[in-house]
Amino acid sequence: MNLLRALATVSGMTLLSRILGFVRDFVIARAFGAGLATDAFFVAFKLPNLLRRMFAEGAFSQAFVPILGEYKNKRSIEETRTLVDHVASLLSIILFAVTAVGIAAAPLLVWISAPGFAADAGKFELTITLTRITFPYIFFMSLVALAGGLLNSWSRFALPAFTPVLLNLSFIGMALFAAPYFDPPVLALAWSVFLGGLLQLAIQIPALKKIAMLPRISLNWRAAWADPGVRRILTLMGPAVIGVSVSQVSLLINTIFASFLKTGSVSWLYYADRLMEFPSGMLGAALGTILLPSLSRCHASNDQIEYSRLLDWGLRLTLLLAAPAALGLAILSVPLIATLFFHGAFSPDDVFRTREALVAYTVGLTGMILVKVLAPGFYARQNVRTPVRIALISLTATQVMNLAFIGWIGHAGLALSIGLAACLNAFMLYRGLRRLNIYEPLAGWGSFTAKLGLALIAMGGGLWFGMGSESQWLQLGFTHRIIHLAWLVPLGAGIYFATLWILGFRLGDFKRRTAQ
Repeated sequence: MNLLRALATVSGMTLLSRILGFVRDFVIARAFGAGLATDAFFVAFKLPNLLRRMFAEGAFSQAFVPILGEYKNKRSIEETRTLVDHVASLLSIILFAVTAVGIAAAPLLVWISAPGFAADAGKFELTITLTRITFPYIFFMSLVALAGGLLNSWSRFALPAFTPVLLNLSFIGMALFAAPYFDPPVLALAWSVFLGGLLQLAIQIPALKKIAMLPRISLNWRAAWADPGVRRILTLMGPAVIGVSVSQVSLLINTIFASFLKTGSVSWLYYADRLMEFPSGMLGAALGTILLPSLSRCHASNDQIEYSRLLDWGLRLTLLLAAPAALGLAILSVPLIATLFFHGAFSPDDVFRTREALVAYTVGLTGMILVKVLAPGFYARQNVRTPVRIALISLTATQVMNLAFIGWIGHAGLALSIGLAACLNAFMLYRGLRRLNIYEPLAGWGSFTAKLGLALIAMGGGLWFGMGSESQWLQLGFTHRIIHLAWLVPLGAGIYFATLWILGFRLGDFKRRTAQ
């Protein structure tokens, strides 16, 4: 398997999903605006979406994939199928119960997550209805995470990376064509969540059949519970849930901090974060997705040399791609923000305040992506506690820095705290891998970083002079901004990669193959 090609595939699908996410936001804003109905929907969708991030795509995948890799490499195909059947059966039973409880307890959940809605009976009841429609999303997406873990372990990366596109397409289609047939129309958005989850699960079934790993669901939960492999997965999930929750708690605390700052602070951080999602998703999430199964296979076969080489490859590729992304976002912050958001009520002051948050975020972008590469180095060895402990330390450091920076640079201090804490997280993970002799850097890191630095200087200079003054971007029309960015971004990328080529970098140097 060519890991570089797999990375390009996953990154491409992620980019498509991010672009459609912006289209989705545009369509929803145009069709529904901002008011009672959209407030109710966003609150209703928040809880199942949060559970999806914490349990389905986070803790479950980190616990399931390493154990699955061990079974795939060391056990018979029938033992592996039995593990998959038991995991799928127990997961389905638990998810069905959680979904039923969530639907029944919707009034309580809405009151906890949005207590202010209780003052408006109509708004409160609408949010309850929307919550009940959207809550089965956690059922679908947890099974999608199971299917994705299976397909990724069999090196079928394209389909799991594509599935989020279906949710965005469901949103867009329902908002554009189905909303008039619902009363109130916002119900279409809730049903688009249900439909999107169902489609994402359904599209996985033929692929699972192709690799002969379509789970055979059984209601015999006792047999599943007695399976030692299932118990090991559940044991790993405990600390993994804590680790995944740390980032969500950090974002929640930052929102609380921002709510006490100048009006608009929450929005400025949100828009900056939306831009950060492009490189963090395309590089960090993609690298983590392809590395975890490969590292798990190496660990299962006791190939520690290849394990270390895979981590080295991931680290070099991260610096090669994340560093220019961070520099490009920092330099082109105003052009990008003005092009994407400077419309209607979004003022020039909003552009520059969002720029402050984005530049602060970029300080830690490389660290954020490095965490996605370094953490699988522990997960693949079924060591979840170490990255969780480091994540908790990073969370504490974030809040200490929040208190130090918020009075100095306001909302940008919150973004800077997250970035610096990510760098701390990455450093501690790296130190842990070295201390446990899990990772040994290959030769050539000195010349690699020196050449990378020269290429970044050349790219930064080209972007700076090509961009012109920031104020002119607020005076240009939307079409002119698009045209300017259309040649400016390729110019920066061209200068960067041309400099690397002159200095001796070749694409073949980063190709890496692993066993299927």
